[in-house]
Amino acid sequence: MRMLGIDIGGTNIKSGIVVDGVVSGFHEMPTEAFQGGQTVMNKVLRLITKYNNYNRIGISSAGQIDPATGQVIFATDNIPGWTGMRIKQIIEQKFAVPTCVENDVNAAAIAEAYYGAGKGKDSMVCLTFGTGIGGAIVEQGKLYHGSAFSAGEFGHITIHGGHRDCTCGNKGCYEVYASTKALINLAEEKLGISEGLNGRMLMALAQENERVYTDVINPWLDEVILGLRTLIHVFNPSLIVLGGGIMEQSYMLAYVQEHIQRQIMPNFRNVEFLSAKLGNHAGIIGAAHLAVKME
Repeated sequence: MRMLGIDIGGTNIKSGIVVDGVVSGFHEMPTEAFQGGQTVMNKVLRLITKYNNYNRIGISSAGQIDPATGQVIFATDNIPGWTGMRIKQIIEQKFAVPTCVENDVNAAAIAEAYYGAGKGKDSMVCLTFGTGIGGAIVEQGKLYHGSAFSAGEFGHITIHGGHRDCTCGNKGCYEVYASTKALINLAEEKLGISEGLNGRMLMALAQENERVYTDVINPWLDEVILGLRTLIHVFNPSLIVLGGGIMEQSYMLAYVQEHIQRQIMPNFRNVEFLSAKLGNHAGIIGAAHLAVKME
């Protein structure tokens, strides 16, 4: 079956035709989320008209999604007015094509489970490190959604009670200490850089100056491990997939693998760690796969 996969993010909208996990006709354009949810939805509708000869549509979207109705239950102001958007209903009414909608991190996780780093594994936890920390749980090849379709908010587990404020309104959340944003904030503080730093630049600096590892990267990875330790003891997964651009660096994965073993109980040490493999295409592939499987 030929699926049209679309990944709606706060920064870009990506799309392509997917057959057996392979993407063709890949297209990427700015979301321009500041224009509001209805404008974003209209862009998606126009995008769909540019494709033909597909059986179903799979949508990967930012926000908390009810996969049964294809509606956005909640979204942050990264896309103003996205909360409540009835994506599935709008697309099916206009194009009369069966449509599946899933949260973007969930879609990426299911893609990794079937076509990427998690292929052949029974249980997998996936984390994406960026501005925040997104998460997803795959058990026996199926997503675990939770009672309100919101499972996997790993960024808001508490690792330092009563400490730094988080955007969710609580204190001490994982993503305040272990997101890529937290890494950059730490680097700017320790290295005296006021602005403009990103993960790639930071790793280049680390190659020139060992102190960047000892003062910035290693302490940040210790925070990453602190959250992973909790997740391992809760879910007992066979695999943890680490996604996000910063986790493509081989140093990150090697450090985690070396240092986490002595911090988890012996019967949990079978867990494997891998970097996500599907990159930019993960959301498209996952959404398309779920569209194939929809009833």
